[in-house]
Amino acid sequence: MKRRAFLRRAGAGLAAASVAAPAIAQSHPKVRWRMASSFPKSLDALYGSAEQLANRLSRITDGKFEMRVFAAGEIVPPLQVLDAVQNGTVECGQTAGYYYVGKNPAFAFDTTLPFGLNCRQQNAWMYYGGGLDLLRGLYRQYNIINFPAGNTGAQMAGWYRKEIKSVADLKGLKFRIGGLGGQVLARLGVVPQQIAGPDVYPALEKGTIDAAEWVGPYDDEKLGFHKVAKFYYYPGWWEGSAQGSILVNLKHWAALPRGYRQALETACAEANLLMTAKYDASNTAALRRLVAEGAQLRVFPRPVLEACYKAALELYAGLSAQSAEFRKIYEPWRRFRDEQHLWFRVAENTYDNFVYSADRAARR
Repeated sequence: MKRRAFLRRAGAGLAAASVAAPAIAQSHPKVRWRMASSFPKSLDALYGSAEQLANRLSRITDGKFEMRVFAAGEIVPPLQVLDAVQNGTVECGQTAGYYYVGKNPAFAFDTTLPFGLNCRQQNAWMYYGGGLDLLRGLYRQYNIINFPAGNTGAQMAGWYRKEIKSVADLKGLKFRIGGLGGQVLARLGVVPQQIAGPDVYPALEKGTIDAAEWVGPYDDEKLGFHKVAKFYYYPGWWEGSAQGSILVNLKHWAALPRGYRQALETACAEANLLMTAKYDASNTAALRRLVAEGAQLRVFPRPVLEACYKAALELYAGLSAQSAEFRKIYEPWRRFRDEQHLWFRVAENTYDNFVYSADRAARR
């Protein structure tokens, strides 16, 4: 008897749950947000990632949480996305934190630092190394909560009208570059220019700048840089990885139902994974096409890299002395980076180097 009574009660509970689930879904309000992106529609890995995120968010919430994405310049200029989110002009934005180092140099940590973390190390720091908590403390001052939502992986060093054979060749070079990389190069005589994506090609074509970096072969081919500058340099030491972020206005975040918050976090995490995968899958073929069309690959001479590395360390020491907020993040970030280097040297780097060299030998 007790067993039959238990089964009847269990059956009633399951029936109630099956009715309650759609009722709860129906009780969730419809939410419509606007997202301002810093990137043009032509870049389907960057801007396309925001659209993919919005579609995923809609599917997770059964169409209840809708997000409309606006390309660079459609609502606000590409380098004013943070301001638009902070002021509530839009509920959220897709951008790169290092665009805003003029407001606070600590924003660089949300994207990348020269000679900093690679993509996997950046994710490890953000999710398990305390980076996300540190950066959210910074963004909170601007009425924003941030979410990692994409990474380009290691980047190329850009397109140049002339070869860079020595440190002396950097002097006077007008170079489009974002983040702290420009401040490092300025110490070596470069004249850095922060120019938004849609405006880079015209500036390079007209000679307003002498060189420009963006991301890597897949995007650079779309933007056509190889048509106006033929020397394609690597490595992009200022971007061993480059994380993109979704910035959300805190007031709008607080107003979201808990389930919608979880849906947004899930969609951002998925975007963070898929963007890197898309670039890794697409860059090789794009690089081959660029070389076939006349791009000349060049590696930075070691003395140039060493001079840039020294200048980067000098910059970090200066910023740490000037900015308590930069120092607060830099010191634990540097300790984490040093620990990551130990691990990657032991396993990852040893494995990669052997496989690459063995593969070359086998093809001879």
